[in-house]
Amino acid sequence: MTSFRIERVPFTGDSVRSLRLLDTKFTNWPAVYTLGDSRKVYVGESLNVVARLRQHLDSAERRVLSTARVVIDPTFNKSVCLDLESTLIRLLAGDGQFEVINRNDGITNADYYDRGKYKTVFHEIFERLREEGVFTRSIEEIENSDLFKLSPFKALSPEQTVVAIYLMKLLSDIQKSIGGEAPEGDSLLGDFFVQGYPELLTDFRMGLVVPQQSLRKSVKMVFRKTPGLDPNQVLSPFEVVSTGHQFHLLVVDEAHRLNQRAAQAAGPLNSRFRSNNIKLFGRDDVRYTQFDWINAVSRHQLYMVDGGQAVRPADVSPQVLEALLGQARRDQRFYRLQSQMRVRAGQNYVAYTRAVLNGTARGPERFEGYDLRFFDNLSLMRKAIEARELEHGLARLLAGYAWHWASKKDKTVIDFVIDGEHLRWNSTAVGWVSSPSSAKEVGSIHTIQGYDLNYAGVIIGPDLRFDTNAGRIVLDRTNYRDPRGMTNNNFHGITYSDEDILVFVRNIYSVLLTRGMLGTYVYVCDPALRAHLQRFF
Repeated sequence: MTSFRIERVPFTGDSVRSLRLLDTKFTNWPAVYTLGDSRKVYVGESLNVVARLRQHLDSAERRVLSTARVVIDPTFNKSVCLDLESTLIRLLAGDGQFEVINRNDGITNADYYDRGKYKTVFHEIFERLREEGVFTRSIEEIENSDLFKLSPFKALSPEQTVVAIYLMKLLSDIQKSIGGEAPEGDSLLGDFFVQGYPELLTDFRMGLVVPQQSLRKSVKMVFRKTPGLDPNQVLSPFEVVSTGHQFHLLVVDEAHRLNQRAAQAAGPLNSRFRSNNIKLFGRDDVRYTQFDWINAVSRHQLYMVDGGQAVRPADVSPQVLEALLGQARRDQRFYRLQSQMRVRAGQNYVAYTRAVLNGTARGPERFEGYDLRFFDNLSLMRKAIEARELEHGLARLLAGYAWHWASKKDKTVIDFVIDGEHLRWNSTAVGWVSSPSSAKEVGSIHTIQGYDLNYAGVIIGPDLRFDTNAGRIVLDRTNYRDPRGMTNNNFHGITYSDEDILVFVRNIYSVLLTRGMLGTYVYVCDPALRAHLQRFF
């Protein structure tokens, strides 16, 4: 039987004082509370809710809020309340109905006794709050949204580096805390909010550079919904120059997708590349890359780099990345991300998929708790993905760029047929994952890189084959259809061989195979490659 209760009162001095008379637990028991109005919400926890709410009434930012809700339960302890507080913050930020005005000073994710039982209680609390209009969507709908997945409000593991969106929100909150209230005792990053640190960020200008158009649009949406962040802070590599600003810090996500001088995805970008070089360096030297632009317009840079995710010849070369990493190591400014929270199978799975594709995997591995399956019939895999979509949401078919995108111009056209299944590419290149028709379509690398799914059904197309004589995976160039995926670099006099393109195609499939957080299903078109890969999955 549920033992919690939610006390709702007007957020006034008299109402807060009256809580003391309702139950002594409001002054001497761990509890979680929310403060809100029609636009904003704040979440907190305290051992003395009455005293803490009175402190909030002294805050100019919070005294204007109209309603207080206190969640109290005789079985709660401090650890439970910290967990519930962080859960509500993350879900409220992902729901998007209210601006979450909490600072990003560290959300806890510590384990404690009977945590599994309390997770069930949290779900019941969520549903009660949803009935009162605090939430507009179910937990599953919230957790499957871009707003939740890209939100800066995240609980970090001890091994995880504070990166990208999280860091932007953290610095913004520190910057705005000059003369503000002291951090709460359980704040993980509260030391940075004390006097001396905020002053260092006076007039501090920062930006987040996101090379991919679709991901950039999603991140802008998150910044628009997050107090302290501005969508204008989210920039393309070209915009870091066109803004005309000098930045104190530029954080670059997916930095391996920055471009070298090469044929750009759109014609006008070629002239912009040239004009940016001239604007910054006084001449158009083909050796300049977008790394050089970013270094030229910013005092500090934080690059998030994974060379194994470069997927087109226009991406900066391995030599440029190695030079960057080498310099960072020499300067003792190189940090390895020790863990990632994307795939339930863990970091070893990412390395495993790459080893399978490049031929260095020694044998099959098992990943406990991860739904990894191999199919020899696409109809069965499609039905399985449709079933996961009904169960969990965010289950999508993905494929390598091994078929022409005919439906780009004619939405009624079928792009390819496998095992009697009529398949159509993504109907939009921007925001495809959450688009209404995406569950019935197939996404390419350019729609999915940087995003998470619950389940991915990956079709390895005929652009990869297995050479039984050589005993290795090879590229079939005649079946690789990305119009920019094989373009030679005339600026640098580079003609890309099949081996060069094979590296990009392997990287593409490595990315596709690591999008599913809960599971990945695999189908292979080439019979010889299917026989080779089957034992690894």
